Amino acid sequence: MKTTRDAATRTALFHRIQMLDANAVAKWGKMDVKQMLHHCILWEEMALGRIKTKRSFMGRIFGRFVLRNILKDDTRLTRNTPTSPEIKIDVVPSTDFSSQKQHWIAVIEENAVNTDTGFTHPFFGKLTRDQVCQMSYKHTDHHLRQFNG
Repeated sequence: MKTTRDAATRTALFHRIQMLDANAVAKWGKMDVKQMLHHCILWEEMALGRIKTKRSFMGRIFGRFVLRNILKDDTRLTRNTPTSPEIKIDVVPSTDFSSQKQHWIAVIEENAVNTDTGFTHPFFGKLTRDQVCQMSYKHTDHHLRQFNG
């Protein structure tokens, strides 16, 4: 299973992030490329424990089952998957696109080498650090594919 803990996998993701264009158009979904970039940074920040979220009721019921299904193999995430309200993006702060890409790369790198035990995802519940890094890869890949990255 691909994971951001693997240096070669991270390098490939970083190359794809660097190739993102500020004018890229989404193949699906409601976010534009700048919103997606900010959303992905917030996801990594959430996984580092810097953004606190509440467990969803549906997540408490179905979260562990869905997580096992997602992490059983390298199957890609499906399109238009719901997101946590804490990292849903309506307005993007006015920042330089290039510096935002560098910030995304930095938080992925930080997450990959983090020795913390994990965090509690708002839908899936408690994730181990290995699960965090597997989900980080899947989430990043999902959004890069959304914008041809």
